[in-house]
Amino acid sequence: MDRLQYSNIIEDAIQSEIDSQVFYREAAEALENTLLKEMFLSFVEEEKRHEDTLRRFLETMPDDLPFDESTDFHVSETIPAPRVSAEMKPADAFALAMKKEEEAMKAYTALAQACTDEAQKKILLELAAMERAHKLKMEKAFTDTGYPESW
Repeated sequence: MDRLQYSNIIEDAIQSEIDSQVFYREAAEALENTLLKEMFLSFVEEEKRHEDTLRRFLETMPDDLPFDESTDFHVSETIPAPRVSAEMKPADAFALAMKKEEEAMKAYTALAQACTDEAQKKILLELAAMERAHKLKMEKAFTDTGYPESW
């Protein structure tokens, strides 16, 4: 992988984090439930931290990039993500959110698997774990709102 490819992958990941921030902010504004609104707003802050971490990757790009060339990053499978609409029903917003978190989790896991720098690999796996936790929260919220008979 050359420096331009690395930059493009990280910039795409940054844009995905920004899109997630917009999604969660817009979803929070559309929700009436205070607890769900606060949860979505907390995701905005977490996605901002992910964006900041990725920006540091760009700022500290090493001369020799720490990636195994034989690994498929599957980046194309993670973009583009649909945008949220203010008219969405909560269950639909949760369904879209859990899909976005799944895509982010898979993207960070793929990057980590290809990374040969142990420090960066650890950060990427931590990002994947955070996205997995977000996905679990969205799945729980989806089942609670999409299937109220289950509570």
